[in-house]
Amino acid sequence: MTEEMRMWLEITFNVGYLIAVWSLVLLMWRHRKRVAPENKMVARYILWAFGLLALGDSGHVGFRVLAYIMGGLEQTLTIGQFGIGLVGLGALATAVTVTLFYVLMLFIWKERYGRAYGWFGQLLLAAGVVRFLIMIPTANQWNSTVPPQPWSLYRNLPLIVLGVGVAFLLLRDAIHTQDRPFLWIGLMIVLSYAFYLPVILFVQQIPIIGMLMIPKTLAYIAIAVIAYRALWRPRRAIQPTFKPRTN
Repeated sequence: MTEEMRMWLEITFNVGYLIAVWSLVLLMWRHRKRVAPENKMVARYILWAFGLLALGDSGHVGFRVLAYIMGGLEQTLTIGQFGIGLVGLGALATAVTVTLFYVLMLFIWKERYGRAYGWFGQLLLAAGVVRFLIMIPTANQWNSTVPPQPWSLYRNLPLIVLGVGVAFLLLRDAIHTQDRPFLWIGLMIVLSYAFYLPVILFVQQIPIIGMLMIPKTLAYIAIAVIAYRALWRPRRAIQPTFKPRTN
């Protein structure tokens, strides 16, 4: 695949993704009154989660498209005397919102299954805080078009702990309660990390591996579609089949 073909593939996918994710967010908002009363809070958290994800990715992939239009990924946005890389600024935006996305997914798990956070849930919340702290040092080089090592790994390790931990909790309780929609949501989270991990580890040495972000992103769209069909367009009762516990 030539560099030009790769560029047009990325642009086409990015534009299509933004249209899809914002459309799902708007559908969730517009049809929020369809949600059953017992699912209102879970649906609200999902709407917030995907609203944040769409906002951050509008910066991430949107700025990449803008940079391509302006001449290349190295394009900068000048604010006063400072030049800010469009790609780096977008990467920072999505780094913030995707962290909040998984914090909200933890809230969703707690609300859905009536669980207390316990030590494990608190550990996952702490991982989110640690990630934000690691994102502060200038060594992260947010202006760079390619995330630097080892800081890319440093800042993504807490996100992996948070995301995979949330997936574990969802899968554990969805299996226990035969909660099919959230079983699939948990599986999609695991799948998204399976595609993301090679990018974190090897994109500096093998740039083409960054194309794995496409199936990773599709996994998020799948999560939104599953949640929308389960909560906004229910065909049958979709509440967990067990009495919520607080332990």
